[in-house]
Amino acid sequence: MPKRKREGLKQTAKVWRIWVDTEQRVISFHEEPGGHLLEFRSYELFQRCIDCYTAQQYRYQ
Repeated sequence: MPKRKREGLKQTAKVWRIWVDTEQRVISFHEEPGGHLLEFRSYELFQRCIDCYTAQQYRYQ
């Protein structure tokens, strides 16, 4: 297979990001001042994390 065709077959890794402000108890799906970035390369881990913050009554924005 030609090199150019193989390059087209590469999959781009999905990354899910949230910014967590533990003082304000807020989860953002965009960059926020004071928020700590969390990145996930597994959708299942991302969902588990969201569930945990929901159980702790974090707000989302």
